[in-house]
Amino acid sequence: MLPEQRKRTIVELVSDRDGCSVEQLADQLGVSKATIRRDLDDLEAERLVERSHGGAVPVTAVGREQTYVQKEVQNLDAKARIGARAATEIHDGQVAFFDSGTTTMQVAKQAPTDTAFIPVTNSPVLALELGQTANEVKLTGGTLRHRTRALVGPSAEAFMGRTNFDLLFLGTNGVGGDGSLTTPNEDEARMKELMVESAERVVLVTDETKFGEQSFLQFASLEDVDVLVTDAEPSDEIAEACTAADVTVGVEGSDDR
Repeated sequence: MLPEQRKRTIVELVSDRDGCSVEQLADQLGVSKATIRRDLDDLEAERLVERSHGGAVPVTAVGREQTYVQKEVQNLDAKARIGARAATEIHDGQVAFFDSGTTTMQVAKQAPTDTAFIPVTNSPVLALELGQTANEVKLTGGTLRHRTRALVGPSAEAFMGRTNFDLLFLGTNGVGGDGSLTTPNEDEARMKELMVESAERVVLVTDETKFGEQSFLQFASLEDVDVLVTDAEPSDEIAEACTAADVTVGVEGSDDR
């Protein structure tokens, strides 16, 4: 396993297990404890994990927001499967809005190249990806949040107020058992609210780690969603909320599940 692949796996293991010891990681990955300690030092410097006594813990918390780079390396395979399934929702002639985020990035990466549609986004990173195949990509404008690489603020909100979309690919930091969709930042919460208001059809893309999670601000609920694309069957509570809200659930699990 290459060093970068090993580090990505370490971040995933630490996140999935809510913390791991150096010994656990060394056994799991078949490398020395010294190698794991060096990797953890590097990952902490990049703010991808936090060192603890004898190991590492995730950097996530209700009041804390991960960076785009932190999220980019987590659950990548699951996000790719979600992106492939969600991209099939794009049809000829549509205007499709792509919310900023690492899961919506996977939708953008797998957007059809033989379908004429107009992509719109509040993420310069997604715009560059979409621009590789689309003739024209529209950006909201606004102020760049470096932490998440999303455009927010009055200019971005004004753009949203005068536009409408056939399709929205929406990301979230948490899906509550009551159907609430939440995010840590007020400016991004407002942008997501406006996205939902402007979209004819909403496709929520999220991996299973967001189920049951609750962040600082609610921006929408499952009542606002038409399709949920994820990588594992939702818990009974989330499944019941989806049924009550008449949300179609698409599960793209791995082959070995």
